[in-house]
Amino acid sequence: MLTGKTVVVCGVGPGLGREVARCALRDGARVVIGARNAEKLAKLAAELDPSGERVAACAVDIADPDRCEALMQTAVDRFGQLDAVVQVAALDSLFGTLASTSAEDWRQALDVNVVGTAQIARAAVPHLRAAGGGALVLIGSQAMWLPPPAHQIAYAAAKGALVSAMKHLVHELGPDRIRVNMVIPTWMWGPPVEGYVKWQAEERGVSVDEVLAEITASMPLGEMPADEDVAEAIVFFCSDRARMITGETLMVNAGQLVR
Repeated sequence: MLTGKTVVVCGVGPGLGREVARCALRDGARVVIGARNAEKLAKLAAELDPSGERVAACAVDIADPDRCEALMQTAVDRFGQLDAVVQVAALDSLFGTLASTSAEDWRQALDVNVVGTAQIARAAVPHLRAAGGGALVLIGSQAMWLPPPAHQIAYAAAKGALVSAMKHLVHELGPDRIRVNMVIPTWMWGPPVEGYVKWQAEERGVSVDEVLAEITASMPLGEMPADEDVAEAIVFFCSDRARMITGETLMVNAGQLVR
């Protein structure tokens, strides 16, 4: 459902970003992947498409507007146009409550997760407009409403700010046929969470299955969504099947939180 389209995925590592790129390729897209580590990015590009015909890589730090523009230009130079941008890159490693979160942590959370995302969007818009429209897909977090076991107040607030920004972008970019939507995951089973679960099991002297059971106890479907489950929702928003959907937030959470 993405045949003939060029999709940029920003924030491609061992988890969600990689799965978005893989699903987009499976569905026919040409894909440009971006992340800070150029060496790892090149290796991943070769794994995704050994032929190199449908994948390009561009090192990017979303804190640097010039690199954001270079990422989008790579898509146009290599594949002729830009049709969809998925902004996965985020700073999610800041933990703390109001009492324990420093002013610098607050600034860093907002600078990366909000300002960085805005810079990606700003770099993408001229190219999406030139293509006659397209899709911008943001990634939220249930931490906005449901504090995880470890508090992340600054990260949660930053992701909440993205929802507000999205609602403004819908009206600003709609006349150019640019759709803006957000996918909101819960825990995602993939390399990052696998590592956390194994660490918790070893730390507490319990089995991996016990840790998983604790996490999924609040999920009516009884199973943690995998990275690829979230990626499927993202790819849908990139496609023409979502051509009349904008300003929506879609939770992929096995029913853990119903709003």
